[in-house]
Amino acid sequence: MKAIRLYGPNDLRFVEVPVPEIREGEILIKTLAAAVCGTDVRMWKNGYEGVDNEHPLTLGHEFCGRIVKVGEDVKGYQEGDIVALQPNIGCGLCDKCVRGDFHLCKDYRAFGINLDGAFSEYVRLPASAVVRGNISLVPANLLPEEAAVAEPLSCVYNGQSRINVKPGDAALVVGGGPIGCFHAMLLNMAGAKVLLTDLSEDRLAYDKKIMPYVTSYYGDDLKGFVREATQGRGLDIAIVACPSPSAQVQSLELMDYGGRILFFGGIPGKKEPVALDTNLIHYKELLITGSTRSNIDQYRKVLALLSQGRIDGKKIITDRYPLEEGLKAFENSASAQGMKHVIVFPD
Repeated sequence: MKAIRLYGPNDLRFVEVPVPEIREGEILIKTLAAAVCGTDVRMWKNGYEGVDNEHPLTLGHEFCGRIVKVGEDVKGYQEGDIVALQPNIGCGLCDKCVRGDFHLCKDYRAFGINLDGAFSEYVRLPASAVVRGNISLVPANLLPEEAAVAEPLSCVYNGQSRINVKPGDAALVVGGGPIGCFHAMLLNMAGAKVLLTDLSEDRLAYDKKIMPYVTSYYGDDLKGFVREATQGRGLDIAIVACPSPSAQVQSLELMDYGGRILFFGGIPGKKEPVALDTNLIHYKELLITGSTRSNIDQYRKVLALLSQGRIDGKKIITDRYPLEEGLKAFENSASAQGMKHVIVFPD
């Protein structure tokens, strides 16, 4: 089969590899859609621990596929089922896993991170993914590429579950890429007034086109924009959906008393640590939190939201590619062209 594999920093190759063999309790799927994530791009640019010329890795953790082979003792799934994958598989034994947070397991494994992922024609699903519920049946009304973007949406859902969004809240999203758009969509669904800013005027124009309910801002006076949009009160919610230390620092200055701030995603190591004004946190009684990945329950909830049409995942998909053009998808994603880039496969 054909696959896109990482061999080291800036060494991504379109290659042929054997189709995986499955064992008892495992499932083989034929990939139908796999989306490029910012994590994929960072791994391509920077490399990843343990991945080298002798130990390559197939990337891709946002995906959907059709079951083509089922191992012995697999229950609940059969050949022909269309499934989507929550990619983080926990050990199943630690306290985090027992409470359902496999994504926080210190020994977690994930497709496209330390297990071969979905930028390939076939993917082997280990028995641990089968028995722990990582596999979800895709509702019949969803396209495979919509199901593929359930993974980033579930991460957004996880983040917002930590900041208590209420109807009428004034909420700012910093970063207008695919993740920022999903944040804006969920905030709007929850009844918040959604403000959005980005460094790209073109990206904001596209965001406004697909989300006419947002109030967008492009410029160098974000504080003045927030002051006017909130009648001088400040924000109830700020979500920093970009890897910007300065945006994290400034978010504290934009908040109303009792405001909630979500730092979504990580800061590159060379930009750490970030110096925050803790007096603002103290005297304004601000809540600051972070989030990473998502759990299986959150993943299944967003599949339902997509199926119900409450969130339209198609709106953030701007580019589709065959696997043979997958390297181009990485290049376009890295240069912030378009929004979400998805590799689609013939069924």
